[in-house]
Amino acid sequence: MDLKTGFFYFFSLVLLFASTRVILARNPVHAVLYLMLAFSQASAIWLLLQAEFLAIALVLVYLGAVMVLFLFVVMMIDVDVEALRKGFWKHFPLAAFVGVLIALEMAAVLLGGFRGDVEPRGAASVAGQAGQAYSNTRELGVLLYTEYLYPLEIAAVLLLVAIIAAIALTLRRRKDSRYLDPSDQVRVRAGDRLDIVKMAASKPAAAPTTAADAEKTA
Repeated sequence: MDLKTGFFYFFSLVLLFASTRVILARNPVHAVLYLMLAFSQASAIWLLLQAEFLAIALVLVYLGAVMVLFLFVVMMIDVDVEALRKGFWKHFPLAAFVGVLIALEMAAVLLGGFRGDVEPRGAASVAGQAGQAYSNTRELGVLLYTEYLYPLEIAAVLLLVAIIAAIALTLRRRKDSRYLDPSDQVRVRAGDRLDIVKMAASKPAAAPTTAADAEKTA
């Protein structure tokens, strides 16, 4: 086993461990951190497969933006873990059915992709470009914006919906925080906050009430 194969198995083991901890972690913040570890290992595997653009995109987009957003959202919405655990066994059959269905679909796609009866498009383009430098980034861009344009647009719409949902979750009103309405602040008038009371500038001294007080003043 060479060094490249050893790194592949190492990154794969760490990726499997992190993915398992994402599901089994009790704390949502810890689950997000394990997911970030899984993405970093996946980017390392992309580098081993000489897909530098995908590796950099995974690090910059997911680790640098999306996962940080997920982490802040999880921390801001303050998920009640105990309430979520109460309905675990209630929703377990449906979740198990969906998980098995997704696993079967992924197995069908992966087994169909490894049969070797279809020549990769990148290999055909390399064979046709004699004497020209091959760029996997260019081939990826051609595929995304020609054959997979509609799936790319659907993914963009899904990401937009996820961003709007995250904003909607964090805009809820909390009882323990003070909230100020900017429209009320703009419409306020001076008479609503300031009361002017008329008072005399000075008052005469009070007359002495007893003889002793009169002697003291004299």
